[in-house]
Amino acid sequence: MKDLIRLTDLSRDDIQEIFETADHLCIEKSNLLGGKSIVLFFPAASIRTRMTFEKGIADLGGQSVLFPTEALDKKEDLKDVCGYLENWADAIIVRHRDIGKIDEMAGNLSIPVINAMTDDNHPCEILSDLYALSKCRKDMSKDRYLFCGACGNIGFAWKEASRVLGFELTQCCPAGYEMSGVTVSHSLQEAIKGKDIICTDSVAPQELADFRDYQITSEVMREANPGALLNPCPPFYRGEEVSAEVIESDYFVGYEFKKHLLEIQQAVLLHCLTFCGCKKQTKGGVDT
Repeated sequence: MKDLIRLTDLSRDDIQEIFETADHLCIEKSNLLGGKSIVLFFPAASIRTRMTFEKGIADLGGQSVLFPTEALDKKEDLKDVCGYLENWADAIIVRHRDIGKIDEMAGNLSIPVINAMTDDNHPCEILSDLYALSKCRKDMSKDRYLFCGACGNIGFAWKEASRVLGFELTQCCPAGYEMSGVTVSHSLQEAIKGKDIICTDSVAPQELADFRDYQITSEVMREANPGALLNPCPPFYRGEEVSAEVIESDYFVGYEFKKHLLEIQQAVLLHCLTFCGCKKQTKGGVDT
């Protein structure tokens, strides 16, 4: 794997290797990116993903060079932008609404391209959640997952993950918001039964009225399996897709799960560089 644009670019073994690298990085960090320059394209509003990528690169001795996402929307042909960047960059990390832009960049670069979020998916975010689940569940691939929300990048990314790892995924939403290729329930009270991992996404203002009966509360969570976890995708909004009280309950794992973004994004970058021939990986960790 040179690039990470979709979770389906990965195999189950790839994900396990990324998790093993993250384990190593949780214990010890070294100058694994020394002398490497990583270009990032991020909008100003990005918080968690940008913070963990920039810190992650710096912690491994690399240099990050940040540009606004809008720099990719100029008149200049993207092929020419890539041609110049390849002279100096060792990898590119892109957050852009249009996944086609990222595909085009990957097609014009021999260095790794990593998707930091599009309107179609959010692979690093979901990899981080899966890694966190691997630390606290006996076998996360045997858990039953419920995604409560509209079809969008988070739901699609969970769908990609379910295809790679083979876990059961159900979507719960009002009619008209369904993802294709996923089992869908229009009743939250029915959908929550027998589920282990409850995931949500925020709802657009114009959709709030449609989702008024789909808010996750502690009362709703009590209908899930014993030990069920609530993992809302940030930013979440108390009083909208989740209640204020459920965020203060023991069901909520969001803050604890997202701390793993740092090591997972470092591990993804090292994994992509390995397959690009820029790094080599050993059984005990990652060596320069």
